[in-house]
Amino acid sequence: MAGIRLFDEMLGYVYSAALRAAAIAGVADHLVDGPKTPAELAADTGTKEDHLFRVLRLLAMRGVFREDDHGRFELTPEAHLLRTDAEGSLRAAVVTFTDKAFWASHGELVESLRSGNPSFDHVFGTSFFEYFRDVASPEVFYSGMQAKSDSENPSIMRNYRFPPGATVVDVGGGYGGLLLDVLRQDPSLRGILLDLGEHVVSDHRLGELGDDSRWELVAGDFFEECPPADVYLLKHIIHDWNDEQCVQILRNCRKAMSPGGRVLVLDAVIPPKNAPHTGKLYDIVVMSLLPGRERTEEEFRALLAKADLEVTRVIDTGFVASIVEAVAR
Repeated sequence: MAGIRLFDEMLGYVYSAALRAAAIAGVADHLVDGPKTPAELAADTGTKEDHLFRVLRLLAMRGVFREDDHGRFELTPEAHLLRTDAEGSLRAAVVTFTDKAFWASHGELVESLRSGNPSFDHVFGTSFFEYFRDVASPEVFYSGMQAKSDSENPSIMRNYRFPPGATVVDVGGGYGGLLLDVLRQDPSLRGILLDLGEHVVSDHRLGELGDDSRWELVAGDFFEECPPADVYLLKHIIHDWNDEQCVQILRNCRKAMSPGGRVLVLDAVIPPKNAPHTGKLYDIVVMSLLPGRERTEEEFRALLAKADLEVTRVIDTGFVASIVEAVAR
C-alpha cells in the first residue's frame, strides 16, 4: 500500500541510526566465531540486552545481521563489512556518513532548496571542509572517506588499463589508496599523490607498495596548479565543486598534462529520468554538504569542454562511480 511505503520512507533515518549504533558498539566484531544470543552480545559490547536485541531485529529485517531459529544473531555479507578487521571493511565509512555533520545537514535540506547553498553552512556556520579541518577530527573524516573509496577501487581497476610507463597523479587523493592500486597494476607506472592537507599526505599508504622510487608526495592546492603527468585521477573531486571551480581544477590538469595525456573523472554518471541509480542518492548528500553535484554524461561533456578537454569514453564500472575519460581537444 502507498501509505505503508511512505511511512517506511519517512522513517528511513531510523535504519541509519540503528546501523550507526551497531557499528560503534562493535557488534560485528563479536560474531566472527559464530552466532551469539543478545545476552552474550550485550555482555561483549557493554550494552543493554533488550535494547540491543531491538536494534539487531530491525537491522536483520534489512539483511544486516540475521536471527536464527535459536534466537541468536549471526553475520550476513553486509554485517561482515561492519567488522573492524574485515577486508573491505565499511565500519569507518558508516561512522563517518552517519556523523552529526551529515545527519544535521540532511535534516535541514530545505535550506538548500531555498537558498541554493549547502544546508551544512546554515547549520554549522562554516563550510564542510573547514569544519573537518578546524572543528572536528580530520582523522574521522578521512578514515571514513578512505574506507568508502577503497570499496570502489577494485571495480575501477578491473575496468581500466593505464598506459605503460605513464606518470599518474592522484589529485586530492587523500591517503593514496587508489594510487596504490594503480601502481600495483603495472610496475612500469609512476605515481604522484597530490593533496592540500600535509597531515593527510604524511599518513599516506604508498609505502605499502614496497618501492619508494616509484612515487612522490606533493602537498599542494589543485585550484592553484597540478604537477606535470600523463594521467590525472579525479576521484570524487569534481562532484564537490560548482562548474566554475571544476573548470579551474580541470584547466590546471590540462595545462600540466603531457602530450597525449588524459584526465579520468571518477564520479557517478546520472542516468536520465526515472532510472534508479545510487548516484541520485549521493547527489542529495552533495547538495546538503557542498557546492557541487553529481552530473549526467551530457553535463560532464559540457564541463570538460570548457577546460579544453574532450570526452572519449564513459566506462560503467558496475559500481557507483563511472570512469569519464577525456583528452586534450
